[in-house]
Amino acid sequence: MALWFAALLGIVQGLTEFIPVSSTAHLRILPALFGMPDPGAAYTAVIQLGTLAAVLAYFARDLIALPAAMLRDPGGPDGRLPWLLAAGTVPIVIAGLLLKKHIEGDLRSLYVIATALIVVGIIMVVIDKYTSGREDHRPLSGITLSDALLVGLAQSIALVPGVSRSGATICMTLLLGFSRSDAARFSFLLSIPAIAGAGIFEAKDAFRMLGRDAIPAIAVGTATAAISGYLSIAWLIKWLGSHDLIGFAIYRIVAGLALLGALAARLL
Repeated sequence: MALWFAALLGIVQGLTEFIPVSSTAHLRILPALFGMPDPGAAYTAVIQLGTLAAVLAYFARDLIALPAAMLRDPGGPDGRLPWLLAAGTVPIVIAGLLLKKHIEGDLRSLYVIATALIVVGIIMVVIDKYTSGREDHRPLSGITLSDALLVGLAQSIALVPGVSRSGATICMTLLLGFSRSDAARFSFLLSIPAIAGAGIFEAKDAFRMLGRDAIPAIAVGTATAAISGYLSIAWLIKWLGSHDLIGFAIYRIVAGLALLGALAARLL
């Protein structure tokens, strides 16, 4: 893989991992547009470690404070949060292990991705309209075990390319009554174990399939994903404080329809 293309994939990965438009979909579509082979789910999972670095850096204060809170006040909001994040991670671990072959195989079809982009885009419009204008938002400190498990189930659905992990988790958190900014914060914190697990689990396969020659491409993709990922987190949290999800939903629907049109015309 050319290093310029690895850098491009990393930038796109970082930008789209946290914005609810599906990073997996974009990393699957981009090579097709350039007439290049699909780098595969393993490569995608490994460069996601760059976005893991981004979310660790952005939430560094939280991640330092939470373990201390677990010891100081285990029953308090901050003391319970790490356990709730762990519980919310269980569904995606189970689904990932059970559906690994499909995730790396037939679910990466461009037809599946186009359909997921459109369907989830429509769902986002409905949820955003339903939850907009709500003033009695639940505080994130009041999140419960059932809330965490429901958000975790939504995250596991995002194993289907095109769904978007951040989109699924933010929408579920909104349905549960939290504000957009709190929904994004919980979604990003929940992404830490999921991204770390996938990246570490797939690293061996990525190096085996791509070979030692791919190490520079993986390094470049991971580094650029970290930089663009940090910027996208900072921007999205600020954006959601005063904006809705409609723009992202429209983008998804248009992108999905354009992809279906390109496939019908045999351009891809």
